[in-house]
Amino acid sequence: MLKQGSALDRYFRVTERGSNLSREIRGGFATFFAMSYIVVLNPLILSGPDSNGTTLGFPAVAAVTALVAGILTILMGAWGRHPFALATGLGVNAFVAVTVATNPGLTWPDMMGLVVLSGVTMLILVLTGFRTAVFKAVPDGLKTAIVVGIGLFIALIGLVNAGFVRRIPDVAGTTVPVGLGFEGKLLGWPTAVFVFGLILTIALVVRKVKGAILIGIITSTVLSVILETTLHIGPSFDGKNFNPQGWSLVAPAFSGWAAPDLSLIGKANPFGAFEHLGFVAATLLAFVILLSIFFDAMGTMVGLANEAGTVDEHGNIPDVDRVLQVDALGAIIGGGASVSSNQIYVEAGAGIGEGARTGVASIVTGVLFLVAMFFTPLINLVPFEAVAPALVVVGFMMVSQVGKIDWQDWGIAIPAFLTFTLMPFTYSIANGLGAGFIAYVLIRTVQGRVKDIHPLMWAVAAAFALFFAIGPIEAALGMK
Repeated sequence: MLKQGSALDRYFRVTERGSNLSREIRGGFATFFAMSYIVVLNPLILSGPDSNGTTLGFPAVAAVTALVAGILTILMGAWGRHPFALATGLGVNAFVAVTVATNPGLTWPDMMGLVVLSGVTMLILVLTGFRTAVFKAVPDGLKTAIVVGIGLFIALIGLVNAGFVRRIPDVAGTTVPVGLGFEGKLLGWPTAVFVFGLILTIALVVRKVKGAILIGIITSTVLSVILETTLHIGPSFDGKNFNPQGWSLVAPAFSGWAAPDLSLIGKANPFGAFEHLGFVAATLLAFVILLSIFFDAMGTMVGLANEAGTVDEHGNIPDVDRVLQVDALGAIIGGGASVSSNQIYVEAGAGIGEGARTGVASIVTGVLFLVAMFFTPLINLVPFEAVAPALVVVGFMMVSQVGKIDWQDWGIAIPAFLTFTLMPFTYSIANGLGAGFIAYVLIRTVQGRVKDIHPLMWAVAAAFALFFAIGPIEAALGMK
């Protein structure tokens, strides 16, 4: 137990940050429920064959995804001392899967090797202080925009995952990319569960009920299980047929105990991509991965720390070096275990919204991931629709900081606007950051205020310009 004033209490700063053990435990559970879907989703994303026809295997990817997330999240809690949780990054794993599928001669070990190399480079940048220096070089207005952008992003994730907002097929005559429900209508019991959970969670938060977010998740999960057990709704896609009234990913159900398959650990080949693609092509791929994990984590960290209230009066995050060290290890360990780079998850905001303020919550979340390696019901039991309300409510909490941006200073206002709009609209934190940083440097230059631009911001803007130009560069080199 963490007694007030004890060595553990002082180490984790539980009392100092206005928290207590019960809040941290509730927050740890809330974060786990909010992001546990990755153990099911990651194997689906990394399911395709490589150029040799080899697949990673669903059971192995699921088990190792949970293992790596558990280890890194516990490490984040014990070393980083923040309520941040890590798991396979959705942007990077999708990029990895597409790259393997579209580059003849490239294998899964080759691609995971590039992830490892990117992580090693990241760790060097952290240990030399460069990554922390970049964080401190970002103007306060843009840091606030990052918080707002992540709030909008996390809310959109919740709405899309719940099926409340859906993509519209890209066909001739389509005028909008997304719409309400299916063909403009809200259909099915899963959507009803989301609406019920959202109303309940909002009501509990407004009434300041302790454990509001966790109560909302658990209540919605219980309702989901009852509905699936009695009505046999099934998933929205079973591998062959699409059911617009089904659950977004998997139907909530118990699926029993399973021994974890850890055979993927240590399979990565750090230099295989250079042998099969050549130095230039492999380096470009590694650069894209590096830039993505570099800024995704920074943006997420800033947003979550602001929401948790752990940022000091100078805009600095305590133990930021430790947090970034663990994040860099996420790429090294994730790639080395063949489940792609692990990153700080925006869904940790669910735990913060529940009251988590310290690394104790992360340790709880990490332990739950380790348990999930053996008990898949802990994953399959909670559908997207039960967790999505928490993400929407936390999104609101983060977006409320938009008033801190100086809207009279266009040198900050326009970059801030680009930052927090492009994050959800492109489904990428890094894209929003890149547009905002480039715009900041350009507008300050046009305003004749070059002295206001930190030297590192020039370097970052240039790196992002190269990042956005990767497509034309690849085309010019005949890579595509």
